Amino acid sequence: MENKFEAVLIGAGIMSVTLAAILKQVEPTWRIVVVERLSAVAQESSNGWNNAGTGHSALCELNYTPEAADGSIEISKAVQINRQFQVSRQFWAWLVESGLVPDPSSFIRQSPHISLVFGESNVDFLRRRFEALVKHPLFSSMEYSEDPHQIARWAPLVIDGRLRGEPMAATRVEEGTDVDFGALTQLISQRLMENGVEFHFNKRVTDFQRKGRSWIVKTRDELGSTPGSISADFVFVGAGGAALSLLQKSGIKEIRGYGGFPVSGEWLKCDNPDVVVQHSSKVYGMAEIGAPPMSVPHLDARIVDGQRSLLFGPYAGFTPKFLKTGSWFDLFASLRWHNLLPMLAVAVQNLGLLRYLIREVFASRGQRLESLYRFYPGANTDDWVREVAGQRVQVIKPDSKRAGVLQFGTEVIAQSDGSIAGLLGASPGASTAPSIMLDVLETCFPAKLSLWKKTLRTMVPTYVPGGSGSDSAIGNSMARTARILRIH
Repeated sequence: MENKFEAVLIGAGIMSVTLAAILKQVEPTWRIVVVERLSAVAQESSNGWNNAGTGHSALCELNYTPEAADGSIEISKAVQINRQFQVSRQFWAWLVESGLVPDPSSFIRQSPHISLVFGESNVDFLRRRFEALVKHPLFSSMEYSEDPHQIARWAPLVIDGRLRGEPMAATRVEEGTDVDFGALTQLISQRLMENGVEFHFNKRVTDFQRKGRSWIVKTRDELGSTPGSISADFVFVGAGGAALSLLQKSGIKEIRGYGGFPVSGEWLKCDNPDVVVQHSSKVYGMAEIGAPPMSVPHLDARIVDGQRSLLFGPYAGFTPKFLKTGSWFDLFASLRWHNLLPMLAVAVQNLGLLRYLIREVFASRGQRLESLYRFYPGANTDDWVREVAGQRVQVIKPDSKRAGVLQFGTEVIAQSDGSIAGLLGASPGASTAPSIMLDVLETCFPAKLSLWKKTLRTMVPTYVPGGSGSDSAIGNSMARTARILRIH
C-alpha cells in the first residue's frame, strides 16, 4: 500500500506539475506522486534558459499566420493559441488569488511583443497580417507602423546603426508577457509538496506492466541503481523528449507509428547592463525558408532567476538526443518496425529542412553574428556569448496518405480506457500547459467531468468541455487576469 497511488506523473516539468495542481483540486483525497529522473524540478525544457519563455500567444510569432495560396492570411492557428494562452492566464491568476503563488512577478512580467520585417514583400505580408488580426477581439490592441521613428520608440536597438531608406514594418502588442516557466514550476511544486503530493527525484522509469485496471511503473534509482515499483490507476507521461520512448515501453497500441525528430538550439546571450536596459520587448522576425518554427529569429528580453538578459536566436541544430541530458542513442533507440516507414517518409519530404539543419550545425560564429546584425546593427560582438538551449522533439505522425508527417506542435496520446496518457511535441508547449492538461482530463476522465466542472471553472472561469469558451467570454476575462497578474 505504501507504493499505491491514484496517479503517477512522470517528469517534473511544467506539464506534470500543472496536471498535479488540477488533480489535487478536483480530487483532494487522491495520492499523487511525481517521478523525476533528475535531482530537481524544471531541469529540462521547462528550465528558463531552455524554454522560449515568450508566453506564446501568437501576438508576434509570424509562423502561426501563414499566407494562403490566394494571398489571404490564415489566422485560425493564431486565434487558437491565443485562446489557449488566455486559459493559462486564468489558471495562473487562480494560483495567485488562492495564495499558491502569492507574487505574480516571481514568474510573469509585462514585455511587449513585436513583429519586425524588412523588404517590400515582407512589409506587405505584415500589413495584411495586421489587418486580418486586429479585427479579432483577442488581437484588437495590436498596433502597426512602417515609421522607423515609431519603431525606434518601441525597440531602439533594432534601429540604431541601420541604413536609412530600407523598407520595414512592425506590429506591437504592449501587454505581451515574459514567463519564467522554471520559476513557475518550482513555485507550484513547492505548494504541492506542502499539500501532500509526493516527489521522487533521481528515479528513472524503466518499464511498465499492466495489472488489472492499474499500472505497475517500474523504476531504478540513479544513485545506486536500486529497483523499485509504483502502482497507480492513472499514469501521465510528461517527460518532454523522453515521452516517446516511455510510451513505447508501455506497449499501448495508440503509440504505434509515432516517431520523433530531435531539434537542438543555441542562443547568443548578452548580460551587459548598458545594453540590456535599452531593450524590454520581444522582437520576432521571419524564419528562413525551410527552417523549423522554433528557429524563428528573435531579440528577446528575458528575466530568468531574477537575472535580466538579452537573448538572440535560437540557432537550430541537430543531435540524436531527445533530452539535453539524454543519450546520443535516443533517436536510434526509438526506432520500431511500426514507425520506420513514417520516419523515412518524413525524411524524404523534408530534405530542405535537413539541409538547413546541417548548415546550421556547421555555421561559424561569424555567420551567426550576421543574423544578429540584421536585427541589431550596432551589436558589439564582445557582449554576446553562446548559451545552449533546450532539446525539442517534434512529432512524426503516421499518415494514411503520405505514410508519415512532421508535426510542429503538441499532441496528447492516450490509451482508449484513459488509464495512461502522454504528451509529445514542443512549441507552444509550456505556454499552453493548462489548456493541454484540461484536454488530458477530458480524454482520460470523461465520466468525472460533470463532477469536476464546478471546481475546474473556479480555476478557469471560461472553461467548457471541448474548448476554452467563447471569444467574448475570454476577452472579458483578460482585464481581470491582467489586473491579478499585474499586466497593464
